[in-house]
Amino acid sequence: MEYFWCAIFYGIFIPKLYSQEVQADSLKLVQLNEVVLISAGKQLDYQKQQKPLSTLDEFLESSRSINMVKRGAYAWEPTMNNMASERLAITIDGMQIFGACTDKMDPITSYVDVSNLAEAQIGSGQQGAVFGNTIGGGINLKLDKSNFSAKGWNGSLESAFEGNNVMYVLGGDLNYATEKFYVNTDGIYRKAENYYAGGNEEVAFSQYEKYNFSINSGFKLAEDQSISATLIYDEARDVGYPALPMDVSLAQALISSVSFNQDSLFSSFSNWESKVYYNTIKHVMDDTNRPDVPIHMDMPGWSETAGFYSQANLMKEKHHFFLKLDGFYNKSYAEMTMYPTNSDEPLMFMLTWPDVRTKDVGFYAEDYISFKKSSLKLSTRLAYHSSSVADEFGLNSLKIFYPEMDESNTRFLKSLSVLYHKMLNDFHINGSISYGERAPSVSEGYGFYLFNSFDNHDYIGYPDLNTESSVETSFSVTYKKPIFEITASANYFHVSNYIIGEVDNTLSTMTIGTEGVKIYTNLDYARLFNTTLSGKYAISNAFKWTGQISYHRGVDHRNENLPLISPLSYRSALNFYKNQYSASLSLSGAGAQTNYNPAYGETKTAAYATISSSFGKRFFLKENDLFVKAGIENIFDTNYSTYTDWNNIPRMGRNIYLTVSYSIN
Repeated sequence: MEYFWCAIFYGIFIPKLYSQEVQADSLKLVQLNEVVLISAGKQLDYQKQQKPLSTLDEFLESSRSINMVKRGAYAWEPTMNNMASERLAITIDGMQIFGACTDKMDPITSYVDVSNLAEAQIGSGQQGAVFGNTIGGGINLKLDKSNFSAKGWNGSLESAFEGNNVMYVLGGDLNYATEKFYVNTDGIYRKAENYYAGGNEEVAFSQYEKYNFSINSGFKLAEDQSISATLIYDEARDVGYPALPMDVSLAQALISSVSFNQDSLFSSFSNWESKVYYNTIKHVMDDTNRPDVPIHMDMPGWSETAGFYSQANLMKEKHHFFLKLDGFYNKSYAEMTMYPTNSDEPLMFMLTWPDVRTKDVGFYAEDYISFKKSSLKLSTRLAYHSSSVADEFGLNSLKIFYPEMDESNTRFLKSLSVLYHKMLNDFHINGSISYGERAPSVSEGYGFYLFNSFDNHDYIGYPDLNTESSVETSFSVTYKKPIFEITASANYFHVSNYIIGEVDNTLSTMTIGTEGVKIYTNLDYARLFNTTLSGKYAISNAFKWTGQISYHRGVDHRNENLPLISPLSYRSALNFYKNQYSASLSLSGAGAQTNYNPAYGETKTAAYATISSSFGKRFFLKENDLFVKAGIENIFDTNYSTYTDWNNIPRMGRNIYLTVSYSIN
C-alpha cells in the first residue's frame, strides 16, 4: 500500500501535452514526453551533441526516460520505467519489427543506425500505445527524410575514431531534392576491437563489425499527394557478447516500406498517411571462438514481419482527433543444434521458437481538447491479437509439458488513457490515469529451453499465460521561467498477471551447468514506482546547465524485489555554445543497488560516478561546413558496472574520441 499512497502523493507523471517538436500549422502524431534528436550529418545538431556519431544505443541512453541493458559493447536493450523490451512498443518509422534472437541479443534498435534517423520519439506508459500494445511505453525511431524543396544536391562525409576499443567509424550521405522528387542515400561502417574497463582490464569478446545502408525517396503525384519508399539493409558480423556464453557470427536485416500521403481527405481529414511494409531478420549465434566449450552449439533464428498502418487527423472546433488503423503478421522461428565432442554420437536438435505465427490488428484513437490555459487528451487502443504454432515438431515438443495445449491463442487487448494539463501562471501541472494490456512475447509463450546466463536457468514458455495488464497513474509539476525550469514527476504502475519465470523443481535442465528450469508464469501483481527531479538553467547566452536525479522501486505481490530496477541515479551537465565553439562537462552516477534479488541472478552493484568532457568547433568553408569534435569519457578511468550490465560486466574505462564531419551544401 505504501506505493499506492506514494503515487497519490506524487501523482501521476505524464509527459507535457506539447511535444518538443509541435509546429503551429500541424498536429503531431502524439504528444510525446521526450524527443531525442539524432540527425547525423546536420551541423547544428552536431554542436548540441556531446558525442556525434556515437552508437544509437548511446543516444538512447542519454535520454531522460530510457536505460539500456548491456550484454556487450553492441546491441543494448532499451528499458523504460524499469520495464524491458517485451513490455515496450518499439517501432522504426511506425513499422513493427521483431528480433530473431531467443537471448534478446538483437533488439530492434540494433538494426538501424544514426545515419538513418532524425529522432527517437518516446512516450511513457500508455502514451506509447500509439505505436502498439504496451505496458511500459513506446519508442518510435523516426527516419531522416528530405522534404520536397528545390535544394538540389547536398551531402556529407563523417568519420570518427575511439581510442579505448580502437573503433573506426566511416559514414556519408548523398541527397537530391526538387519540389516534386527527392532521394536520400546514406551508409555507415563501424568496426571495434575489445574494449578496456577502468584500470586497463580487457573485456574479452566485446568486438564487433557493422554495416548499414539505406535509401528513401519520394515523388509528388499532385500538389497534395505523394508516395515514398524506404529500403534499409543492416548487417553485423563477428559480434562478441562478453556477458553471454555465445557470440554472434551474423545479424542481418532487410527493412522496406511504401507510403502514400495526402494532405486532406473528404474535406475533413488531414495528414492522411498509409504505409505497407515488410522486414526480415536473420540472427546466428555460435560459440566457435569460445575456449573450453563443453559442447559446441549453433543457434540461428529468423523473424519475418509484414504490416500496414493508415492514419489521419480530424479537427472539429476544440477537438483534435487522431485516428490510426494498423496490423502486422509475424513469423518467428529459432533452432538449436548441439555437436557432441564424439563425432560418432548423433547431433542433438530442438526448436527453441517453434515457428510461432502472430497476427495483430489494432485501432487507436485520441481526442486532444483545448481549453483556456488547459487541455485534455483522451486516447484508446483496441486490438485483436492471435498467436499459433505452425511447426508440428515444435508443437509436439511443447506438448511434453502441456498435453492439452491448443495450437492457437486469441486475445483482445485494450488500452485507455486520460491526461490533463493545466497552466497556473508559471506552473504547468499534468496528471493522468491509464489502463493497458499486452500479450506474452514469443519466448514467454512458446520458448523451449532458453538459457538465461543472468540467473543460470533454462526457461520454458507457457502458452496459456494470462494477459498482462497495468493501471498507471502519474503526475508532474513544472515551474518554468525564461531562463530557469524545474520539474518534479512520478509514476506508479500496478501490473496484474505480471509475467516472470519461476523455478519448477520437477523439470530437468538441458544446458550443461545450469542450476534449474524456470517456467514463465503470472504473478498476482507487481508494483513499480518511479520519481524524477530535473531542471535546467541558462546561466548566460553561452552557458547552460541541466541536471536530473531519479529514484525507482519495484516489488512483486510478495514484496520481494523485482529484477533490473534502477537504484538512485543522477546526471548533470554544463554546456557551452558560442561563436561556433561548443564544449561540455558532464557527470553521471548512481548509488549502490541495495534492492536486488539473488533469485534472479542479481548481485549488489557498488555506487559509482564518472566525468566526461568534449570540445568542438564549426568551420565555414565557402558554402560548406566542417565540424570537429573531440572528447574524453570516464576521465578518471573508473572501473564500474551498473544494475543493467548483464552479469556485472564492467563498462568502458577512459575513452578518447574524435569526430570529423564535412557537409557539402
